[in-house]
Amino acid sequence: MYTYQDFLVEREKRDEELYSWIRQAINDHVSSKEYKQAEVAEEYYKRHNVTIMEFQKLLYTVTGKAIPDNYSANFKLRSNFFNYFVTQMNQFLLSNGVTWGNEGTAEKLGDDFDRQLMTAGRYALTHKVSFGFYNNGHLDVFKFLEFVPFYDEDNGALRAGVRFWQIDPTKPLRATLYEEDGYTSIIWRPGQNGETYAEKRAYKINLRYTEADEQDVIYDGENYPSFPIVPFFGLNKQSELEGRRENIDCYDLIRSGFANNVDEASYIYWAIQNAGGMKDMDLAKFVERMKTVHASLVSDEGARAEPHSIEAPYASRVALLENLKTELYENFMALDVKNIASGAATATQIRASFEPLNMKTSDYEYCVIDFIKGILNVAGIEDDPTFTRSVIVNTTEDINNVLASAEYLPEDYVTRKLLTLLGDGDQADELIEEKDAEAAQRFNGRDEVDDGDGQSASNDGSDSIGDGETA
Repeated sequence: MYTYQDFLVEREKRDEELYSWIRQAINDHVSSKEYKQAEVAEEYYKRHNVTIMEFQKLLYTVTGKAIPDNYSANFKLRSNFFNYFVTQMNQFLLSNGVTWGNEGTAEKLGDDFDRQLMTAGRYALTHKVSFGFYNNGHLDVFKFLEFVPFYDEDNGALRAGVRFWQIDPTKPLRATLYEEDGYTSIIWRPGQNGETYAEKRAYKINLRYTEADEQDVIYDGENYPSFPIVPFFGLNKQSELEGRRENIDCYDLIRSGFANNVDEASYIYWAIQNAGGMKDMDLAKFVERMKTVHASLVSDEGARAEPHSIEAPYASRVALLENLKTELYENFMALDVKNIASGAATATQIRASFEPLNMKTSDYEYCVIDFIKGILNVAGIEDDPTFTRSVIVNTTEDINNVLASAEYLPEDYVTRKLLTLLGDGDQADELIEEKDAEAAQRFNGRDEVDDGDGQSASNDGSDSIGDGETA
């Protein structure tokens, strides 16, 4: 692992030597244990479950030698647990976006900040860390699989880094070196040393339009008060797959083995009695003929063939799979919606089902806030983010509880609460204003009705006479 201090030593050298060192840093990053683990986690997120995909059934000879079993069924059923659990927690906290305390914060951070934040969270939970690059009112997200960080040895802060990409091994390797005072683009063409693709430039560029040349010209540039790339660490600074992969692999292997047994149980095998003279070739011909003609002759006198089938064990496999599934939900502290899908679950039961996910998400929320605070520091914004979690509720029960308590609560609060439960919370202000206007109109008694003789009757029960006297 290379640090920021290692980078400072190399930065003083010629570009060719610096680029050679950066290429080595990229190679070491790609070959590191953390990178390999992140690659595996990404595969599981995409349902390319590595263990079951690489699983090969074996046969053993009489001498104990293992050979691939290319004859029997070898289903490779892949579960989607990892994707489901990561998505559930990330969406649970971030799907409603960030709520800001000050007006204008959302506009300064860009229209797609909430979407980019969710992307950064997904990569952080999957790979253990992601990186957010704030630049000119926009947030970009770098994966750990494409970014080499250089942390400070003294305080652990991220001070520089290299983002790299290559569309094919036969194509050039591209990279961007990010420093506190700007960024430089580098390219390694096949078989050549690294060279500058674009000279270092500041992060914030000021342009001036020249009518003579009819184009924008860079006349000034400036940088941020701190390094504009902020790390977003997952829980415990590790991938959510850590310590849970074995449970997923076990589930996949048991389920695939179950499918293999069911497939193999559909075969019919034959027991041929009084045919000891038959060789393996004769038996193979017998089976082939039964599959094609569905009839065969047994030449030996007194020989007869009896069909048999086997029944795959069912109850024990189903029970084991259910136990493994339950353990997966417990290990990931996830919500199993089947527990509340009946529609008759009470509010207490729903809250109890959400409690493990709530506890874990509370820890995750600190990770998100630390990342956002880093971005706000770069952008020069002072604000405090808050989140609204996506919770399933028993709407009927909650509405009844609000109505039962209505006489003890402010009327506006009851209206807002009911509209929120009904999914129309954004109309609360408008409806409250209408109710207040109607109440004011009734209270003031200003609805006058003309009685036909020039006099009017007010709705307060008194008769008004033109000279100001009241009868």
